[in-house]
Amino acid sequence: MARKTDIPPSYYGEPRKFDPTFRGPIQDRGCTDVVCCVLFVVVILGYIALGTVAWIHGDPRKVVYPTDSHGQFCGQQGTPNEKKAILFYFNILQCASPAVLINLQCPTTQLCVSKCPDRFATYLDMQYNYRYNKSYWDYYKQFCKPGFDNPRKSIAQVLRDEDCPSMIVPSRPFLQRCFPDFITRNGTLTVANKTNFKDGLGNLRSVIDLRHAANGITSLLDAKEVGMKIFEDYANSWYWILIGLVITMLVSLVFILLLRFTAGVLLWLVIFGVIAVVGYGIWHCYWEFSTLKGKRHLDSDVTISDIGFQTDFRVYLQLSQTWLVFMISLSVMEAVILIILFFLRRRVRIAIALLKEGSRAIGYIMSTLFYPILTFVLLAICIAYWAVTAVFLASSGDPVYKVMSTQDKCMYSNITCNPEAFSQTNVTKVCPGSQCTFAFYGGESLYHRYILVLQLCNLLVFLWLVNFTIALGQCTLAGAFASYYWALQKPQDIPPCPVLSSFSRAVRFHTGSLAFGSLILAIVQTFRVVLEYLDHRLKGAHNTFARFLICCLKCCFWCLEHFIKFMNRNAYIMIAIYGKNFCTSAKDAFYLLMRNVVRVAVLDKVTDFLLFLGKVLISGSVGVLAFFVFTRKIPVIQEEVPSLNYYWLPLLTVIFGSYLIAHGFFNVYAMCVDTLFLCFCEDLERNDGSPLKPFYMSPQLHKILRREKSSKLYTTS
Repeated sequence: MARKTDIPPSYYGEPRKFDPTFRGPIQDRGCTDVVCCVLFVVVILGYIALGTVAWIHGDPRKVVYPTDSHGQFCGQQGTPNEKKAILFYFNILQCASPAVLINLQCPTTQLCVSKCPDRFATYLDMQYNYRYNKSYWDYYKQFCKPGFDNPRKSIAQVLRDEDCPSMIVPSRPFLQRCFPDFITRNGTLTVANKTNFKDGLGNLRSVIDLRHAANGITSLLDAKEVGMKIFEDYANSWYWILIGLVITMLVSLVFILLLRFTAGVLLWLVIFGVIAVVGYGIWHCYWEFSTLKGKRHLDSDVTISDIGFQTDFRVYLQLSQTWLVFMISLSVMEAVILIILFFLRRRVRIAIALLKEGSRAIGYIMSTLFYPILTFVLLAICIAYWAVTAVFLASSGDPVYKVMSTQDKCMYSNITCNPEAFSQTNVTKVCPGSQCTFAFYGGESLYHRYILVLQLCNLLVFLWLVNFTIALGQCTLAGAFASYYWALQKPQDIPPCPVLSSFSRAVRFHTGSLAFGSLILAIVQTFRVVLEYLDHRLKGAHNTFARFLICCLKCCFWCLEHFIKFMNRNAYIMIAIYGKNFCTSAKDAFYLLMRNVVRVAVLDKVTDFLLFLGKVLISGSVGVLAFFVFTRKIPVIQEEVPSLNYYWLPLLTVIFGSYLIAHGFFNVYAMCVDTLFLCFCEDLERNDGSPLKPFYMSPQLHKILRREKSSKLYTTS
C-alpha cells in the first residue's frame, strides 16, 4: 500500500491545469480593486491638504527658540532679541510650582538676555550701592524689562509691576536658559561657594531651594538637551555618514555579483560553519563543566535556584550547573540541525538550486539591482513629508496669554486674557500687579482640539504610503523575474525592458490592489504603535492585568503583522503574473504555498538565513570602519573627523543605514528567489516535462527534481 505523504489537493484548491498559451506574466489584463484605487488617490489629496493646513498654522521656531513673556523668540534674526538668545527667569524659585508641569511654563516673568548673571545681587543692594557707584545699576538693568531706567523706584512698585527681578544669582546658560551654577564641594551643594543667599524680600534662602526650582523645569528640558546635541552631531558628521552609506552600496552590489558564482559553495559553508560553531560550543561547555567539577570548589556545587536572580551575570558562570544547561541546550540544537539536514537534504538542494537560479536571473536582468534606488527615493520623500507635517502639527497654535498675579488669592489668576485690552479690564484693580503674559502656544478652535487625531491620521497615511511603495517594488520585481522564469529559451525569450514593463503594468492596472494590501498592513501597524504608546504610559501603573493584556495584544499584533507581510508578498507575486485582484491573488498564493508547505518552510528559512548573514557581514564591516573613523583612531583622517558629543549615535546611524541599504539590495535577491519558487511550484503543477508540456525550469532544477521523484518511489510500499 502506498503511504500518503502529501496533503490532499482538495484541502487547498486544485492544481492548475496545463495551458499551452501561458507564457509568463499576462499582458492582456484589466484594472483591479478600482474602489480602493480611488480611495487611495482621495487620501493622498487629503494628506496634501493636511500638510498644507499644518504648514499654515505651525511654526517650528516654537520648538527651536525659547520664548519670553510676550511671545517673542529669543535669538531670532531680524527682531529686537536678535542678540539676546538666552531666556532669563525673574524669580526662578517660582519654577518649583506645579504650574510648570501643567502649563509647561514657569509662572514668572521671562526675559531674553544676552548673557546670564555671574554674581549674587538683590534690587535693594543695588539701590544702596547705586548712590556710590553707578555701575551697579548698569549691570543690574540688563536683567530688567527693556526701557526701564529708574533705579530709584521703590522695591514695592518694582515688584508689583515686575520691572526688575528681586534678586539675581550666578547662572550659566543651559539649553538657552539661565540656570543656577551649582557646584558640589565636599558633598555640599553650593552656588558661587555659598550655601545661602538673600531673596531680595528680606529672607535668607538655601541653595537647595534653587535646586528644587531648577529641577522643576530642567526635567522638562532634558529631552530637548539630548535632541539639540544629537542635531549638532548630525550636522557635523553628515558628510562622513554619507560616505559610509555609499561604501555600503558599493559593497552590497559587489557581494550580490559574487553571490552569482558562489551561492552553492557559500550556503554549504554556512551550514557546516553553523554545525562547527555549535559543536565547538558543546565542547567548550563540557570543558568548563569538567573544570569546575574537577576543582571540587564549594561554589561550583551551588545550584542556580540557590542564588536566585543576580544582576551580575558573571556569578552564574562560576556554577557548573550553568555550563551543564548550556551544553544540553547546544546539544539539542545540534541534534535538531543534523536531523533536519538528514531528512530534508534533498529539499536543501532545491533551495541551493533556486539560489543559483536567482543569481542567473539577476545576472540577465541587472537593472533590478538599481530599482531599490527608486524605492529609497520614494521612501525618503514619504519620511520627510511625514516628519515635516508632524513637526508643524506639533508646533501649531497661537500665543495664549494668561493672567499672572503676585497675589495667591487672585480670582483671575491663570485665566486667559487679551494683552491689548487687558489695561481696560478691572483685573488690575482687583488684583494689583497682575499682568497678561504669554503662557504657551495652543488654541480652542476645532483644529487645535483635534491635533492628536490629525497626528494619528498623519501616522496612518504615512504607513500606508510606505507600505505601498514597498508593495510597488515587490510587484515590479516579481513581474520582471517571472518573465525570466517563463522564458523557454533563456535569455533569448526574455522580453525587452522587463523591469520597466512590469512597473508600468503595476502602476496602470494594479494600484488599487497594491493599495488594498498596504492599507491592511498599515492599519495593523498603527494599532501596534498605539499599543506601544499605551504600554509606555502604563509602565508606572500597578494594574497587572492591564499590563498583561497589553503584552498579549502586542504579541498577537506582531504575529499578525508578520503573517500579513508574508501573504502580501506572495499575493503581489501572483498579481504580477496573472493580473487578478488582491483577494483572489492572496487566496491562490496561499493555496499554492500550502500544497508545497515543506518546500516553503525549507526554502524560506534557508534563503533568509543566508541573506541575513550577508546583511550582517556588510553592515558589521562598515560599522567597524565607522567606529575607527568616529573615534578618530585612523591617523590619516584624524584631524578631519569632527569631535562629537555622542560618537555612537552617528555610528549606529551608519550601521542601521548600512543594514537598510544591504537589505534593499538583498531584498531584490530574496524577491527573485520567492518569485522563482512560486513559478517553480506552478511549473510542477502545469507541466510534466514531456515534449507537449515541457518544464520551464533550468536543467539544474530539473535534474534535482528527478532525483526527488525517484527517491519518492522508495518511500512507497
